[in-house]
Amino acid sequence: MTLYIPTIGLEIHAELKTRTKMFCDSQNDPDETRPNVNVCPVCMGHPGTLPVINKEAVKHVLRVGMAVGGTLADFTEFDRKNYFYPDIPKGYQISQYQNPLVLGGKLDGVAITRIHLEEDTATSIHESRIMNHESSLVDFNRAGVPLMELVTEPVIHSAKEASHFARELQLLLRYLGASDANMEKGEMRIEANVSVAPLSPLSPVSPLQQLGTKVEVKNLNSFRAAERAAEYEVKRQSGLLERGEEVVQETRGWDEDAGHTLSQRRKEESHDYRYFPEPDLPVLRLSEIPVFAASRLKKELPELPSEKRARYAQEGIARAAADMFVADARYGRLFEETVAQMKASHAGKMNAAVLAANYISTDIAGLVLRRGEAGLSHITAKGLSACLSRVAAREISSRGAKDAIAEVFEKGGDLAEISKRYIQQSDARELQRVVQEIIHAHANAVADFKGGTEASLQFLVGQGMKATRGSANPELLRELLRKAIG
Repeated sequence: MTLYIPTIGLEIHAELKTRTKMFCDSQNDPDETRPNVNVCPVCMGHPGTLPVINKEAVKHVLRVGMAVGGTLADFTEFDRKNYFYPDIPKGYQISQYQNPLVLGGKLDGVAITRIHLEEDTATSIHESRIMNHESSLVDFNRAGVPLMELVTEPVIHSAKEASHFARELQLLLRYLGASDANMEKGEMRIEANVSVAPLSPLSPVSPLQQLGTKVEVKNLNSFRAAERAAEYEVKRQSGLLERGEEVVQETRGWDEDAGHTLSQRRKEESHDYRYFPEPDLPVLRLSEIPVFAASRLKKELPELPSEKRARYAQEGIARAAADMFVADARYGRLFEETVAQMKASHAGKMNAAVLAANYISTDIAGLVLRRGEAGLSHITAKGLSACLSRVAAREISSRGAKDAIAEVFEKGGDLAEISKRYIQQSDARELQRVVQEIIHAHANAVADFKGGTEASLQFLVGQGMKATRGSANPELLRELLRKAIG
């Protein structure tokens, strides 16, 4: 059986966060539920209306281009992409063709071809019942919303890699404030161009690898759908070639319930859209517009996800914890603020970042997983930093800290104050009484330890911690037990 290597290129659309639409003053509100409310003569394509470029949308795309290391255009223009469909009110879409805003760049190790700006289409609602007849409705609230399209090079060779890239782009868009990119709302949509070809004898990913016939898969509204659809297409196309059949260049849709793609139409080429420069919009020479200056855009960039991961790695944070803090803003803020407060108070000699990361990614995240998110609001950076500072200073044990955090998570309260109740007993005379009680109550464990079973001592220490409700200093307790047993 011949081995086939898949090649995948992605086209990802993301609705941008702006006050108004791309070429008019209608509101850009993805949460609007009433149909055909945010519309005007411009976005409805009425005769005699003229579009005006949304400056904030242009800036969003340029910031994304800067973040991925792309080349920002100096000269750029908009084009008309001509095709008829009920969700295109003008009979054409204003997009970019030969002169996009951004060329090149790389994200998550994947080379990017271009990033351009266009207007979104309306929303088609199919199979609605009107007067007992199946009909299709169109909601024009989304028509004209600024839409960023990012196109990758065909350099992805697995469905998982494609899904991972899309997740990383979503994260970047959120960090930049360019888009919420919620796939369940349609704010980010993925199209995958999938092909397979016989494995090259040179290398599975050789640049000399012959590419197969490209099939575009649409209707990918989740990362899971994108991964499943790509995997299905690889199997389908490989099967066709293995049987000596041809792969047809076409556009296919993804049926999530059935778990397979289905043919929609033959794939169009660029000449089918009859692109030509949009006559109602001026060309842009970005170097002449101060707010689009590369130096200014670079200064405005926040710390990017890749940069944050690199910083966490230098601080000794485990990769799993780092990924959690980068991807989830709630844990990320709690971590950053807790570490900042611990460092400001010069807490102990322990690595504040590692200590905070361990408790947040395991204990606190574990509580959220088991008991829900409500208790997370009770854990503040101020309270957690005070609690962990006591751990670093060996005032409370790890067990004591865990119990204090769990108590506050469930019942609320000030963790800084509640953790005081868990301060370790370091009074040797008081602990001597506990040691004697433990030795008398667990004679077998004492005998085992005397016989050379070191683990028995740890058992006895545990019993002592239990007897003191976690308040004993475990190191002192261990030392006193050794001396008492002899």
